[in-house]
Amino acid sequence: MAFETTLTGVLAFGALCAGLACAAPAAATPGLNERVVADPASGIALFGYDPVAYFTEGRPVLGKRVFEAEWGGAAWRFASAANRAVFLSAPEVYAPQFGGYDPLAVARGRAAAGHPQVFAVLRDRLYLFRSPDARDSFADPAPAVAEWPAVERDLTP
Repeated sequence: MAFETTLTGVLAFGALCAGLACAAPAAATPGLNERVVADPASGIALFGYDPVAYFTEGRPVLGKRVFEAEWGGAAWRFASAANRAVFLSAPEVYAPQFGGYDPLAVARGRAAAGHPQVFAVLRDRLYLFRSPDARDSFADPAPAVAEWPAVERDLTP
């Protein structure tokens, strides 16, 4: 009986610790900042896609946990240490414009998350879109640039 009580206590304590370990990072996860489109479960920016790969490979590439870095209140993943270093040397260049929100929605004063697999690199900047149709109708970032400060103000930092 003492063994069962001790084992039950240890298991309960382990479950409590595991729960706290899971809860603490979620509360402190940098990616839960709404100003950057992130996976709501993990808090990882761009749902784990490497922002540099859009430029170097011309396609979305999933990053790896081992090559993770924090910037702008979000956790970012990269496919390689080299991509992480490149990003950290100029994050404003490689991070998606408007935090990864669709520029057409931003131009209308709304924050609609872009999809990391629906993108365009235009004038050396990365844009994410919520649909291929939105991407195909995108021509000029100027309207979104004008509206972004107001949209961003409404997002939780």
